[in-house]
Amino acid sequence: MPRSILQAPKLLYASGPAHRFPSDRPLYTVISALLASSDSAGAAALSADLSSVGIHVLGAFGCDALVREAVRQAPDVVVCWEPSPGEALFRATEMLAATAALPVALFTLDADAAKIERALRAGVHEVVVNGHAAPRLRSVLQTAMARFRREQELREAMADLTHRYEERKLVDRAKGLLMSVRQLPEEEAFRVLRTAAMQANLRLGQVAQQVIDGARSAEGVNRAGQLRMLSQRIVKLQALLAAGSGADEAAPRLAASVERVEQTLTLLERQLSSATFGDLLSALAGPWGELKSALQADASAAELPAIDALAERLLDAAERLTAALEGAGVKPTLAVINLCGRQRMLSQRLAKQALLGVLLGGEAGQQAQQAARETMEAFEAALARLRAAPLSSEEIRAALDASTQAWHELLSGAAQAGSEGGRAVLARASEGLLELFETLTQRYEHSLQALLG
Repeated sequence: MPRSILQAPKLLYASGPAHRFPSDRPLYTVISALLASSDSAGAAALSADLSSVGIHVLGAFGCDALVREAVRQAPDVVVCWEPSPGEALFRATEMLAATAALPVALFTLDADAAKIERALRAGVHEVVVNGHAAPRLRSVLQTAMARFRREQELREAMADLTHRYEERKLVDRAKGLLMSVRQLPEEEAFRVLRTAAMQANLRLGQVAQQVIDGARSAEGVNRAGQLRMLSQRIVKLQALLAAGSGADEAAPRLAASVERVEQTLTLLERQLSSATFGDLLSALAGPWGELKSALQADASAAELPAIDALAERLLDAAERLTAALEGAGVKPTLAVINLCGRQRMLSQRLAKQALLGVLLGGEAGQQAQQAARETMEAFEAALARLRAAPLSSEEIRAALDASTQAWHELLSGAAQAGSEGGRAVLARASEGLLELFETLTQRYEHSLQALLG
């Protein structure tokens, strides 16, 4: 804040640490002024008049140095002398108002009403036309300073009103999120926000912003994670079609998966900052475009390796985006959401690898079977981590128990992928496990711990 004659008085007293004014002697405030002018002769005369009435002149500078010197010397008031003020002065006072606001008084010979209005819009608080009689200088500067203080008070009041309005909007939006994802009535949603604010010693608006940011971050991680899963599900469904197994279900699921990738990419492009995540989003477009084109051909085992290679590129790009979103959120809850969401991908990946191990044969089939064993280990390790995670609830624990049973069914189907019946079990169990982890990931995403950070 600028120095005020009321806030930071400069007192006239004799030098020497031992000297003190008598208690009944009045103390006088010295006003410091910075002079700005392009007319050196006029500036010298005005400076002399200011000094003659006790105004401490810190120096006289051109308009180009006004802001720099005002910041450096912090005067009580800026005094401008311009016989005919122009845009150079007005740009300087505008920059001063935006950088280090101070009271500004303008003395001029120009009575043009348009210029006076322009001066006031540019941050000048007092305009004096045709002269600066020395006896009136102090009252003119005091008027400029009083107007400046009043202007600052109004600005602060307006800023406070705007802040309260914006905070109210944040609270309403956060309440809406809690009401939607947690199925809470409005009174309960507000109570949750208020309790969290009290416990964290934060303003209600700050907690509301946390809820909004938490919901946005969790949704981004969840959606990006869905792309990982879809990359594997598409190859699994293509492999089922190539094996001639369950075409009545696999074909519409494949079409739905393709459409879901398109929708998810559109939503992510709309929600995420292009400046922050644009390169990661763009990296998804190439692999997805090629994979989508490859799916137009009739399903055959011979095309599966090429399709799978494209899906792996899409998976890698989705992994990078998901990791970046998790890191940007800087919340432990996002790691749990990401871990749970990754289980969806692993369920589809195992089913895909079991099918490729049977359909490809030879070295490629053996590599797929080895990869399937690695997927099993990764899934079971993540399941154990989810059970141990502090982010939990009764419904989450129940879902984890159900997922364990579905996982064992998927393992049984994977072991029998060489038979028609085994592939039917594999297809059914992988879709069932996927549905379970879709629900479970959403529960983590919508948990109060995730939303409240």
